[in-house]
Amino acid sequence: MKNYYIIDFDSTFTQVEALDELARISLEGDPEQEKVYQEIERYTNLAMEGKISFRESLAGRIALLKANKSHLDKLISHLKKKVSKSFDRNREFLKSNSDTAWIVSGGFKEFITPVVSPYGIKTENIYANTFLFDDEGNITGYDANNPLSDEGGKVKLLKELNIQGRLFGIGDGYSDFQLKESGLIEKFFAFTENISRQSVTDRADHVTPSFDEFLYVNDLPRAISYPKNRILCLIVGDVPEISSHILKRDGFSIRVKETFEEKYTKDVGMLLLGPGVDVSDEQLERAAKLKTIGYLGDVKGHMSRSICSQKGIVVFDDKKNKKHNAEFIPRRMAEFINNGDTDQSRNFPNLILPKKIKGHRLLHIHKNVPGIMAQLNNVYAENEINILAQFLMTRGDIGYAVTDIDTNYDKGLLKKLKQIDHTIKFRILYK
Repeated sequence: MKNYYIIDFDSTFTQVEALDELARISLEGDPEQEKVYQEIERYTNLAMEGKISFRESLAGRIALLKANKSHLDKLISHLKKKVSKSFDRNREFLKSNSDTAWIVSGGFKEFITPVVSPYGIKTENIYANTFLFDDEGNITGYDANNPLSDEGGKVKLLKELNIQGRLFGIGDGYSDFQLKESGLIEKFFAFTENISRQSVTDRADHVTPSFDEFLYVNDLPRAISYPKNRILCLIVGDVPEISSHILKRDGFSIRVKETFEEKYTKDVGMLLLGPGVDVSDEQLERAAKLKTIGYLGDVKGHMSRSICSQKGIVVFDDKKNKKHNAEFIPRRMAEFINNGDTDQSRNFPNLILPKKIKGHRLLHIHKNVPGIMAQLNNVYAENEINILAQFLMTRGDIGYAVTDIDTNYDKGLLKKLKQIDHTIKFRILYK
């Protein structure tokens, strides 16, 4: 059976609620602008939380809009800049699944179609409301015969369509959950990249902070190798807010704590520490998922760099304690996770890598002993791998080999690379 992806538009495919944005445009300069906008936003939230009917919300918002076709042109231009980042970077998935990636929305085709069409979404697979206009192009209402204009409209529509396949719903609102409640879709994924509504997330089969997460849990082709929302970044001690903002904006899952609590030891992937915070040898030994540590100051005397190297943990610190380290160090950590860069690391070979990854980038951290590169390249040769680029640097006991390869390979290759003698850590990147 085919998989069908039923995707919401407002606050899912785009970062915003389109009618709310249309209100900002159409009411610009109106002395009552803010008051009217807040009322439109209130109607939106009440419907999304299931507290009023969708039709009541829709009628209330349109009556307040005072919008026309010229306002729609401005809205479309604005919405194209507000496509959710994870949908934007997974454009190839949408294009390659153009027959089964559908937009089903209580919004309006007049602004949805021009926004989603560049992503390969077919016009016939866009289901939404339509406006009614007067002779002067003013929006006067909507087509009340469209099932999507009514309460439970998405359920009514899918019953009419009677799609034969496995349906997955992706959205942020109550109307999206209703599809799951009706039994018409196999799973409902509450999309929280832009907004999280507890009344929806509590009822979802899976909470997905990004489209990357949805693709990952369903083992579907995606633009990045691993969803960053699954990488736990623990921030401990006196760390300026700008540091956590940089990492949170990049998509990592952030926890801010006064101490390195025991419950995070096994799961932490990134650790950002304020001045004077110590990490014990035992914690480092047991932090199996820890990839990088940032220290706002001189790390010497606060943790074992030797153990970090033995565990393949890249350390970034600032011996001179410069004022800008609250921004510099989290950015270095993110560059290592995102691209494999170890430039200005305290314990690793300093390697700056090309930003453009054409294929898949394989990061192999190993003990600096003779013959490792021969073993690596033998594995590549035996598996007939097309190597696009290769980099190797060593520092003390650590060797760091980075290989960009063509995407056409058997997944058994990765297992063989991990099994090479003296391997410390192995990671795959693509984006």
